Amino acid sequence: MRYTIHQIAEITSGQFLKENIEEGIIEHLLLDSRQVIFPASSLFIALQGRRFDGHEFLPELYNSGIRHFLVSKKIKTNAFPSANFILVENTYEALQRLAIWHRHQFQLPTFGIAGSNGKTIIKEWLFQLLHEDYHIVRSPKSYNSQTGVPLSILQINKEHTLGIFEAGISKMDEMKKLAPILDPHIGIFTTLGAAHSEGFPNKIAKLREKLKLFQNVKTLIYCCDDEMVEREIERGEWRMENSTQLIKWSAKGKPANFQVKKTIRSATSTTIVLQSTINNHNSPITIPFTDDASIENAIHCWVLMLHLGYDHQTIAERMAKLEPVALRLELKAGNNGCVVINDSYNSDLTSLIIALNFLVQQSKTERRTLILSDILQSGQTGEQLYSALAKLILAKKINRLIGIGSEIKTLEQLLPIDFNKKIYETTASFLENVQLETFQNETILLKGARRFGFEKIADRLSRKVHQTVLEVNLTALLNNLRIYQSHLLPGTKLMVMVKASAYGSGSIEIAKLLEFQHVDYLAVAYADEGVELRKAGIQLPILVLNPEEATFDSLIRYQLEPEIYSFKLLKKFNQFVLSNSAGNKAPFHIKLDTGMHRLGFNEDDLDQLLEVLITNRQSLITKSILSHLAASDDKSHDGFTNQQITRFQKMYAMLADRLGYRPNRHILNSSGIVRFPEHQMEMVRLGIGLYGIDGSGEVQEKLQTVNTLKATVSQVKNIPGGHTVGYSRQGVATQPMRIATLSIGYADGLSRKAGNGNFSILINGNKAPLIGNVCMDMAMADITHIPDVQEGDEAIIFGKDSKGHELPVQELANCLDTIPYEIFTSISGRVKRVYIQE
Repeated sequence: MRYTIHQIAEITSGQFLKENIEEGIIEHLLLDSRQVIFPASSLFIALQGRRFDGHEFLPELYNSGIRHFLVSKKIKTNAFPSANFILVENTYEALQRLAIWHRHQFQLPTFGIAGSNGKTIIKEWLFQLLHEDYHIVRSPKSYNSQTGVPLSILQINKEHTLGIFEAGISKMDEMKKLAPILDPHIGIFTTLGAAHSEGFPNKIAKLREKLKLFQNVKTLIYCCDDEMVEREIERGEWRMENSTQLIKWSAKGKPANFQVKKTIRSATSTTIVLQSTINNHNSPITIPFTDDASIENAIHCWVLMLHLGYDHQTIAERMAKLEPVALRLELKAGNNGCVVINDSYNSDLTSLIIALNFLVQQSKTERRTLILSDILQSGQTGEQLYSALAKLILAKKINRLIGIGSEIKTLEQLLPIDFNKKIYETTASFLENVQLETFQNETILLKGARRFGFEKIADRLSRKVHQTVLEVNLTALLNNLRIYQSHLLPGTKLMVMVKASAYGSGSIEIAKLLEFQHVDYLAVAYADEGVELRKAGIQLPILVLNPEEATFDSLIRYQLEPEIYSFKLLKKFNQFVLSNSAGNKAPFHIKLDTGMHRLGFNEDDLDQLLEVLITNRQSLITKSILSHLAASDDKSHDGFTNQQITRFQKMYAMLADRLGYRPNRHILNSSGIVRFPEHQMEMVRLGIGLYGIDGSGEVQEKLQTVNTLKATVSQVKNIPGGHTVGYSRQGVATQPMRIATLSIGYADGLSRKAGNGNFSILINGNKAPLIGNVCMDMAMADITHIPDVQEGDEAIIFGKDSKGHELPVQELANCLDTIPYEIFTSISGRVKRVYIQE
């Protein structure tokens, strides 16, 4: 996009609060103050939500070089002497008006995809199938929201000849805002599922809202096997005109334009026979997938290609080459202290910006390397594309570029002469010549088109460790964070627990993400955990829950804030501060015992405590006063919980009234946030809820699985009846049995109590009981009833597999008579943590 600031004002129906004399040219939109790349040509749109307000970041953005702002509040502009400010009534609506206007400057045909599942896969497969014939612009990743759709549309330029976009909604009246932005010519409705059901009064209301995307389409493609979907589409209340062509297919023999007559699955592929009811012609194709969802997604694409006039041979050849769509990027430990981020989702400029933002967020050092392939089918000339890439690489402070391909040589000439860069013709050439020693203590981003096989580079650069993996889903963790934030009152601060290596998930990676999301405080158990975070560059305030006298020096040196719970600890800490802080006040937090009876000052300690605090006002400053609820998750103890809260309020008042200032108060934990919202006070503490576990049961259905513990099938064996399995011959095959040996044992965190049939793991979507004793490094599972298991297959101990089958961690916790906290924190350090972001 390229508009003058005056065009932006006219399109959005805005008025200038302040107008700079120089005409500004806008080429980029900025919605996130943390992602400034091209400040001079960016327009910041100050969006507002329940717990965020973009207007708060205007000074920071101005100092970063942003000079163009779209706001919905009357700003005092004298602090921004060279800026343009456009005032609109609603910045979300202004963004959407801009997208609508931009969309209608181009006449290219567009496909709009809606439904509960499969939108992104269908969009990416259509790109794979059609890119030889069109210059395609499409939604980056899963950009299908109220902001994602406008940003997707604003990518369109005059080089594009086809647009493929998806639209997603989570509540009523959202699709009517997205429909005029996309204004698709052809629509695909995928499925109607349970996702986001909480935002709609009932299932039919959700369906009707989704169908609003297609009100002006010329053609709508859908599967008619769902009776509710078929009934509503045929009724036609969703369309503005009655001329829409309905093209439907069925796998259940229902009246339709196309009938699925056969699906023949092999181990790695599926042959589908589709019959046209127009000429009764049967057409077979084979796709390299076997799961039901992929078959359904492929048929949608197939029917669309038939509608576009493609012949059977072309369709069959292209469908046979469909590739998996990686809907996530992975972060894992590399060799020589490096971190490797592998994003093979797609290779276009917009997805590269997203990946670079993640690189900046997760960088442990200032050393950043980008390994980049040719960018294919961008819809831009080479000069346009690589000029933009060169600016992006410099703006994101990339230290080294390794390019792979023939076209990317153009980029080499556009970067400064002294820039660290190297170009290879092929991935194989890079792998033959690269020296691992040249990668030291840096963050490496791999961004390559699939044909370049960058997974081989990821394998070479990644540290070779134990095959058992704890996969940490950062997208799910963000969802859980937002669920709890939605329960907070405006202005309530949020402290997040990252103790015990963020409940086993990895404290540095989780802390970086939380800092990026602007939480207010982090909390760790011991000082060395806080020191590790500081050394990783974390700047947020950090509370240390269990400080020790031996770590006082670290507390002061690394600006960590101790929780003080006893007179002895208070006296020792104050003495240290007086001797070592050079006259600076040391921040600390006071722990009160209101009934947990673990740590904290009692009510009859308060007079003496006040005396100490008042006497030492020059050396100590109380940042907060806190207590701990003993049973906030259990309704049967609500009377006791309310007593604790009342006691806390009374004790706090006694302290604050005489201190002369009012420190922050916090007593609510994860369950308390949900169950006692009236007692949020100034701050709350989020712990296990962030990782997808709701002890109260109030919001469990909204939380997503963060941690997945995976092992690998090392060997498959056939055991004759009467033989035994494992140490002490505890596993007895009462009949011929097929077993899988797994790459996990009690040294990895799988308790011996799980063996001998007490617990079942998940393989290929089926439960398989553990047989015999769990060994130190291995465990065995009975897979007699799962004939397709092979060596190398994935075994889920808890969490989700790649096809969405889930084994909740609560099942393992129940088996071991414990709680998910213990399961998570017992995962051994030798288990590799892999971080994914969808």
